[in-house]
Amino acid sequence: MTKMHLDIEGMSCGHCVKAVRDALAGVEGVEVRDVSIGSADIAVDERRAPRDRILDAIADAGYQATVDSAA
Repeated sequence: MTKMHLDIEGMSCGHCVKAVRDALAGVEGVEVRDVSIGSADIAVDERRAPRDRILDAIADAGYQATVDSAA
């Protein structure tokens, strides 16, 4: 599993946090560690959850995300 930190634009409340958490939880191969306003920390099995699929899931929830770091 690869640790990944995402910067997420457009989040402003608890509903946004829940929407992003739910979107990430729906991606097979993603383990959600923490979601807060403006960011998320996840662990990813990149064979099952390519980066594009993760970013698309967040976009489908109405937010724009970028990968800040991956270790």
